[in-house]
Amino acid sequence: MLTHAELLELKRWNTPTIYNGWEQITRRNAGKEGFNIEETHDFMPMLGAMVGYAVTLVIAPGDPSHLKDNISAWSEYRKYAASAPGPNIVVVQDLDKPDTYGSFWGEVNANLHRALGCVGAITDGGIRDVDEMTAAGFKVLARRLCVGHAFVIPVKWNCEVEVFGCKIQPGQLIHADKHGFLAINEEEEKELLNAARFMDTNECQTLIEAAKTVSGKTLDEILEAMDNAARNFGDQAKKRFGKSGEWIFDKI
Repeated sequence: MLTHAELLELKRWNTPTIYNGWEQITRRNAGKEGFNIEETHDFMPMLGAMVGYAVTLVIAPGDPSHLKDNISAWSEYRKYAASAPGPNIVVVQDLDKPDTYGSFWGEVNANLHRALGCVGAITDGGIRDVDEMTAAGFKVLARRLCVGHAFVIPVKWNCEVEVFGCKIQPGQLIHADKHGFLAINEEEEKELLNAARFMDTNECQTLIEAAKTVSGKTLDEILEAMDNAARNFGDQAKKRFGKSGEWIFDKI
Protein backbone atom coordinates (compact mmCIF):
# COMPACT_ATOMS: atom_id res chain seq x y z
CA MET A 1 0.00 0.00 0.00
CA LEU A 2 1.06 3.58 -0.60
CA THR A 3 1.99 5.93 2.21
CA HIS A 4 -0.37 8.62 3.44
CA ALA A 5 1.85 11.25 1.84
CA GLU A 6 1.76 9.48 -1.54
CA LEU A 7 -2.03 9.20 -1.41
CA LEU A 8 -2.30 12.91 -0.60
CA GLU A 9 -0.12 13.79 -3.57
CA LEU A 10 -2.12 11.54 -5.89
CA LYS A 11 -5.24 13.41 -4.75
CA ARG A 12 -3.74 16.68 -5.99
CA TRP A 13 -3.95 15.51 -9.62
CA ASN A 14 -7.08 14.93 -11.65
CA THR A 15 -7.92 11.42 -12.84
CA PRO A 16 -6.94 12.00 -16.50
CA THR A 17 -3.46 13.06 -15.37
CA ILE A 18 -3.15 9.90 -13.28
CA TYR A 19 -4.30 7.89 -16.31
CA ASN A 20 -1.57 9.46 -18.48
CA GLY A 21 1.05 8.12 -16.11
CA TRP A 22 -0.72 4.81 -15.52
CA GLU A 23 -0.89 3.91 -19.22
CA GLN A 24 2.91 4.07 -19.36
CA ILE A 25 3.44 1.52 -16.58
CA THR A 26 0.50 -0.87 -16.88
CA ARG A 27 0.68 -4.21 -18.66
CA ARG A 28 -3.07 -4.09 -19.25
CA ASN A 29 -4.79 -2.78 -22.36
CA ALA A 30 -4.85 0.90 -21.35
CA GLY A 31 -7.37 1.66 -24.08
CA LYS A 32 -10.05 -0.69 -22.77
CA GLU A 33 -9.33 -1.81 -19.20
CA GLY A 34 -9.04 -0.29 -15.76
CA PHE A 35 -11.55 2.53 -16.04
CA ASN A 36 -15.26 3.18 -16.51
CA ILE A 37 -16.49 2.71 -20.07
CA GLU A 38 -19.99 3.93 -19.20
CA GLU A 39 -20.88 7.47 -18.21
CA THR A 40 -20.63 8.38 -14.54
CA HIS A 41 -22.02 11.47 -12.79
CA ASP A 42 -20.13 13.36 -10.12
CA PHE A 43 -22.72 15.11 -7.97
CA MET A 44 -20.05 16.63 -5.69
CA PRO A 45 -17.41 18.06 -8.09
CA MET A 46 -16.53 20.73 -5.53
CA LEU A 47 -14.97 18.00 -3.37
CA GLY A 48 -12.30 17.38 -6.00
CA ALA A 49 -10.63 14.03 -6.59
CA MET A 50 -10.85 11.10 -4.19
CA VAL A 51 -8.27 8.37 -3.66
CA GLY A 52 -8.73 5.17 -1.66
CA TYR A 53 -8.81 1.39 -1.63
CA ALA A 54 -11.90 -0.47 -2.82
CA VAL A 55 -14.40 -1.85 -0.35
CA THR A 56 -16.81 -3.80 -2.55
CA LEU A 57 -20.54 -4.36 -2.11
CA VAL A 58 -23.50 -5.75 -4.06
CA ILE A 59 -27.07 -4.54 -3.47
CA ALA A 60 -30.52 -5.22 -4.95
CA PRO A 61 -32.91 -2.56 -3.57
CA GLY A 62 -35.81 -3.86 -5.65
CA ASP A 63 -35.74 -7.33 -4.07
CA PRO A 64 -37.58 -7.57 -0.70
CA SER A 65 -36.44 -11.17 -0.14
CA HIS A 66 -33.21 -9.88 1.47
CA LEU A 67 -35.19 -8.45 4.39
CA LYS A 68 -34.92 -11.78 6.22
CA ASP A 69 -31.16 -11.23 6.68
CA ASN A 70 -31.41 -7.50 7.38
CA ILE A 71 -29.74 -7.15 10.79
CA SER A 72 -26.99 -9.74 10.35
CA ALA A 73 -26.16 -8.54 6.83
CA TRP A 74 -25.70 -4.95 7.95
CA SER A 75 -23.62 -6.00 10.94
CA GLU A 76 -21.29 -8.27 8.96
CA TYR A 77 -20.91 -5.77 6.13
CA ARG A 78 -19.98 -2.96 8.52
CA LYS A 79 -17.39 -5.17 10.21
CA TYR A 80 -15.84 -5.79 6.81
CA ALA A 81 -15.85 -2.11 5.86
CA ALA A 82 -14.33 -1.11 9.19
CA SER A 83 -11.58 -3.74 8.99
CA ALA A 84 -10.33 -2.85 5.50
CA PRO A 85 -7.11 -0.78 5.46
CA GLY A 86 -8.02 2.76 4.49
CA PRO A 87 -8.70 5.27 3.27
CA ASN A 88 -11.49 3.42 1.46
CA ILE A 89 -13.87 4.00 -1.42
CA VAL A 90 -17.00 1.83 -1.38
CA VAL A 91 -17.70 0.41 -4.84
CA VAL A 92 -21.34 -0.69 -5.09
CA GLN A 93 -22.85 -2.84 -7.82
CA ASP A 94 -26.63 -2.42 -8.03
CA LEU A 95 -28.25 -5.60 -9.40
CA ASP A 96 -31.40 -3.66 -10.31
CA LYS A 97 -29.59 -1.83 -13.10
CA PRO A 98 -30.86 -0.41 -15.47
CA ASP A 99 -33.78 0.20 -13.10
CA THR A 100 -33.22 2.24 -9.95
CA TYR A 101 -35.61 1.50 -7.09
CA GLY A 102 -33.63 2.89 -4.20
CA SER A 103 -30.36 4.33 -2.97
CA PHE A 104 -27.84 2.81 -0.59
CA TRP A 105 -26.36 6.29 -0.17
CA GLY A 106 -27.85 9.21 1.71
CA GLU A 107 -27.10 11.40 4.70
CA VAL A 108 -27.09 8.52 7.22
CA ASN A 109 -24.86 6.08 5.34
CA ALA A 110 -22.48 8.84 4.30
CA ASN A 111 -21.86 9.80 7.92
CA LEU A 112 -21.69 6.18 9.09
CA HIS A 113 -19.15 5.27 6.43
CA ARG A 114 -17.02 8.32 7.19
CA ALA A 115 -16.79 6.95 10.73
CA LEU A 116 -15.71 3.57 9.29
CA GLY A 117 -12.80 5.13 7.37
CA CYS A 118 -14.43 5.59 3.97
CA VAL A 119 -13.93 8.81 1.98
CA GLY A 120 -16.47 8.22 -0.77
CA ALA A 121 -18.21 5.77 -3.06
CA ILE A 122 -18.84 4.70 -6.63
CA THR A 123 -22.21 3.17 -7.44
CA ASP A 124 -23.89 2.24 -10.71
CA GLY A 125 -27.21 2.83 -8.96
CA GLY A 126 -28.72 6.00 -7.52
CA ILE A 127 -27.99 8.35 -4.65
CA ARG A 128 -30.05 10.82 -2.63
CA ASP A 129 -29.48 13.53 0.02
CA VAL A 130 -26.81 15.13 -2.15
CA ASP A 131 -26.50 18.34 -0.12
CA GLU A 132 -26.27 16.46 3.17
CA MET A 133 -23.70 14.02 1.77
CA THR A 134 -21.64 16.91 0.46
CA ALA A 135 -21.76 18.56 3.88
CA ALA A 136 -20.43 15.30 5.36
CA GLY A 137 -17.50 15.45 2.91
CA PHE A 138 -18.48 12.12 1.37
CA LYS A 139 -17.98 12.11 -2.41
CA VAL A 140 -19.96 9.78 -4.68
CA LEU A 141 -19.92 9.00 -8.38
CA ALA A 142 -23.27 7.52 -9.40
CA ARG A 143 -25.52 6.79 -12.35
CA ARG A 144 -28.40 9.00 -11.27
CA LEU A 145 -30.34 10.59 -8.43
CA CYS A 146 -33.33 8.90 -6.82
CA VAL A 147 -35.88 9.51 -4.07
CA GLY A 148 -36.19 6.40 -1.91
CA HIS A 149 -34.15 3.58 -0.45
CA ALA A 150 -36.50 0.63 -1.20
CA PHE A 151 -35.10 -2.67 0.21
CA VAL A 152 -31.47 -1.58 0.24
CA ILE A 153 -29.62 -4.23 2.24
CA PRO A 154 -26.07 -5.59 1.75
CA VAL A 155 -26.32 -8.75 -0.39
CA LYS A 156 -22.65 -9.63 -0.96
CA TRP A 157 -19.42 -7.91 0.00
CA ASN A 158 -15.66 -8.34 -0.25
CA CYS A 159 -16.13 -9.78 -3.75
CA GLU A 160 -15.48 -8.78 -7.34
CA VAL A 161 -17.97 -6.19 -8.57
CA GLU A 162 -18.63 -4.66 -11.96
CA VAL A 163 -19.66 -1.02 -12.19
CA PHE A 164 -19.90 1.15 -15.29
CA GLY A 165 -18.38 -1.64 -17.38
CA CYS A 166 -15.28 -2.04 -15.17
CA LYS A 167 -14.51 -4.99 -12.91
CA ILE A 168 -13.02 -4.07 -9.53
CA GLN A 169 -11.46 -6.29 -6.90
CA PRO A 170 -11.50 -5.62 -3.15
CA GLY A 171 -8.44 -3.64 -2.12
CA GLN A 172 -7.72 -2.11 -5.51
CA LEU A 173 -6.50 1.49 -5.43
CA ILE A 174 -9.10 3.83 -6.93
CA HIS A 175 -8.61 7.36 -8.25
CA ALA A 176 -11.84 9.17 -9.16
CA ASP A 177 -13.16 12.63 -9.98
CA LYS A 178 -15.72 14.30 -12.26
CA HIS A 179 -14.19 12.59 -15.31
CA GLY A 180 -14.73 9.04 -14.01
CA PHE A 181 -12.52 6.56 -12.19
CA LEU A 182 -9.37 4.48 -12.61
CA ALA A 183 -8.80 1.14 -10.85
CA ILE A 184 -5.10 0.46 -10.27
CA ASN A 185 -3.58 -2.99 -9.69
CA GLU A 186 -1.24 -3.54 -6.76
CA GLU A 187 1.85 -4.00 -8.94
CA GLU A 188 1.12 -0.64 -10.62
CA GLU A 189 0.94 1.39 -7.41
CA LYS A 190 4.64 1.91 -6.72
CA GLU A 191 5.48 3.78 -9.95
CA LEU A 192 2.12 5.48 -10.45
CA LEU A 193 2.85 8.84 -8.82
CA ASN A 194 6.26 9.28 -10.46
CA ALA A 195 4.85 8.29 -13.85
CA ALA A 196 1.97 10.77 -13.62
CA ARG A 197 4.31 13.52 -12.48
CA PHE A 198 6.73 12.80 -15.33
CA MET A 199 4.04 12.76 -18.02
CA ASP A 200 2.54 16.03 -16.80
CA THR A 201 5.95 17.72 -16.88
CA ASN A 202 6.65 16.19 -20.29
CA GLU A 203 3.42 17.66 -21.70
CA CYS A 204 4.14 21.10 -20.23
CA GLN A 205 7.69 21.24 -21.57
CA THR A 206 6.95 19.97 -25.10
CA LEU A 207 3.41 20.01 -26.52
CA ILE A 208 1.89 22.80 -24.43
CA GLU A 209 5.05 24.89 -24.71
CA ALA A 210 4.88 24.62 -28.51
CA ALA A 211 1.24 25.70 -28.49
CA LYS A 212 2.04 28.77 -26.36
CA THR A 213 4.98 30.05 -28.45
CA VAL A 214 3.31 30.67 -31.83
CA SER A 215 3.30 34.46 -31.79
CA GLY A 216 4.83 35.91 -34.97
CA LYS A 217 5.25 32.54 -36.69
CA THR A 218 3.80 31.51 -40.02
CA LEU A 219 1.36 28.60 -40.22
CA ASP A 220 4.07 26.34 -41.65
CA GLU A 221 6.38 27.27 -38.78
CA ILE A 222 3.65 26.60 -36.23
CA LEU A 223 2.90 23.17 -37.69
CA GLU A 224 6.60 22.30 -37.83
CA ALA A 225 7.04 23.36 -34.20
CA MET A 226 4.12 21.17 -33.17
CA ASP A 227 5.50 18.18 -35.08
CA ASN A 228 8.89 18.66 -33.43
CA ALA A 229 7.26 18.97 -30.00
CA ALA A 230 5.30 15.76 -30.59
CA ARG A 231 8.49 13.91 -31.51
CA ASN A 232 10.23 15.31 -28.44
CA PHE A 233 7.28 14.28 -26.27
CA GLY A 234 7.43 10.72 -27.60
CA ASP A 235 11.22 10.56 -27.29
CA GLN A 236 11.12 11.67 -23.65
CA ALA A 237 8.43 9.10 -22.82
CA LYS A 238 10.36 6.36 -24.64
CA LYS A 239 13.53 7.27 -22.74
CA ARG A 240 11.68 7.10 -19.42
CA PHE A 241 9.34 4.14 -19.98
CA GLY A 242 10.70 2.30 -23.00
CA LYS A 243 7.72 3.16 -25.19
CA SER A 244 6.75 6.22 -27.16
CA GLY A 245 4.29 8.00 -24.90
CA GLU A 246 0.71 8.16 -26.05
CA TRP A 247 0.09 5.86 -29.00
CA ILE A 248 -0.91 8.71 -31.31
CA PHE A 249 2.70 9.84 -31.49
CA ASP A 250 4.16 6.46 -32.39
CA LYS A 251 3.72 7.09 -36.12
CA ILE A 252 5.17 10.61 -36.17
